Amino acid sequence: MLRGLAGFNKAWFRSDIPAGLSIAAVGLPSAIAYPAIAGLPPETGIYASIVAPVAYAIFGPSRLLIVGPDAATMTVLAAAMGTIIAAAPAGGDVDRVAVASALALGVGICCLAAKLLRLGVLASFLSRPILVGFFAGVSLSILIGQIGRFTGVKIESDGLVSPLVEIFAKSSLIHWPSLILGTAMFALLWTVRGFNLKIPGPVLVVVISVILSALFDFRGRGIAVVGDLPSGLPSFSLPAFYQMPLDKLMIGSVTIFLVSFGAGIVTARSFGSRTGEEVDANQELIGLGAANIAPGLFGSFPISASDSRTAINLSTGGVSQLAGLVSAATLVAALVFLHGALRILPIPALAAILVAAAISLIDIRELKKIWRISRMEFVFALIAMWGAISFGVLNGVIVAVGATFVYLLRQTMFPRDGLLGRIEGRHGFFDLQRYPEARPVPGAAVFAVQGSILFYNADYVRIRLMSVAKELPADTKCLVLDASAITQIDSTGATALEAVAELLVKRNIIFAFADLSDESRAILERAGIIKTVGAENIFNGREEALRTLIGDIDQIGNAAPASTAP
Repeated sequence: MLRGLAGFNKAWFRSDIPAGLSIAAVGLPSAIAYPAIAGLPPETGIYASIVAPVAYAIFGPSRLLIVGPDAATMTVLAAAMGTIIAAAPAGGDVDRVAVASALALGVGICCLAAKLLRLGVLASFLSRPILVGFFAGVSLSILIGQIGRFTGVKIESDGLVSPLVEIFAKSSLIHWPSLILGTAMFALLWTVRGFNLKIPGPVLVVVISVILSALFDFRGRGIAVVGDLPSGLPSFSLPAFYQMPLDKLMIGSVTIFLVSFGAGIVTARSFGSRTGEEVDANQELIGLGAANIAPGLFGSFPISASDSRTAINLSTGGVSQLAGLVSAATLVAALVFLHGALRILPIPALAAILVAAAISLIDIRELKKIWRISRMEFVFALIAMWGAISFGVLNGVIVAVGATFVYLLRQTMFPRDGLLGRIEGRHGFFDLQRYPEARPVPGAAVFAVQGSILFYNADYVRIRLMSVAKELPADTKCLVLDASAITQIDSTGATALEAVAELLVKRNIIFAFADLSDESRAILERAGIIKTVGAENIFNGREEALRTLIGDIDQIGNAAPASTAP
């Protein structure tokens, strides 16, 4: 606990107080805007921005990471809430805030359960290319979702194309003052970004739009505004789980957990690489778990690590989690003293902030980089993007995770292998295909497999080994399997090796293993393979195997005749 405040020094106030005020200034607009993605009232975002940083400051391991509402997480939350609400009895009054709070608690519990099981590795299941593609798809979903807020037209259809068709059909209903205001605020955001002004764009949009709303009575002119906000602090409440479908609640919590934790760890590692701070995914599970449970207990929604708030913290010189606590205190003051101004904040201005945030999720530079590095990974990024667009965000997560597993299987289904030989005058063994000047060791064959031999690639390895075994010259005495790069063998892999051993026995060729790991040897012993090939044919290395089986092998590949038969 309190690792983010360890070694506290009064001098930190000079750095952390300005950093905290800056975090609050940048975070307030998004805190009000993001809940709209999930159909939640604006105050829930402020509540999350207050209690989540406090919880993370107490339980989180990082000094500099700032947590809070996140656009991608909100989009997945909206999809999960939609599934739960759709399962409610017809005509029933569903409390959306209670559903969001229940999901926040579920995400927090998932984090803590993953910590107990040491499943921090789950963060790696959503690879960087998959996340980049998925977030691009999510961003398009957010963009489409802002059509109604920009135009003042109620959009009833879902998906990517249907809302566009609907707004064209309802073009006569467009409220042009709302559209002009939203477009102007969006242009202001990009102007601030283009000129690299010191004042954050969202802050400027909120201030200017509130002033204009007060001067020109936007609400009276038909422009939607935020409306009444509670002026007090969030109160403790426990959502009524018994009124919700627990199966869908669990599925939604796990889905949000995968996305928020995966994206959060990417953010943590990205900023950790800049500051030299080590990121332990298992320890982050505790901090993010507490930071999700707290909003769940105070009428809010799931959160994640915030890249924009963390960036502000670093750029303004924050040195500890005191900055997060100052940010939370500032938002409390805003909720108490500025609720009158925030209530006239126009909705089109918030839509402009959401659109800018959505566009920032489309990382064109990273997509180009992935294309340049690996065309296959680029294809999987597109699959993840297509899944989020075509199947909805919730199913898109499943597509993204599925694409990750397919990619992993594709990478390991066909392990690199090959026959090895010697090059005259050089040390070591060389792949005969890669090095034309390499020559096989007379009387022996050395075959290397780089990767595990498991149920999904065992047949491929068996076919490759048997193909090599059938083509060996008649004077071959042994086939040595270089197992130095084989990390795992399962029962299916053992059966495949047994088939190779039986073929070699029929040809009177010794089947030997070099540099077999203890774990793999134990599997082969229990499968009876060691007994089949003979314990005397298990060697510590290739040179030892060849010296024993065919005679002395010097360091540059010259073989002397064997003095004794093996």
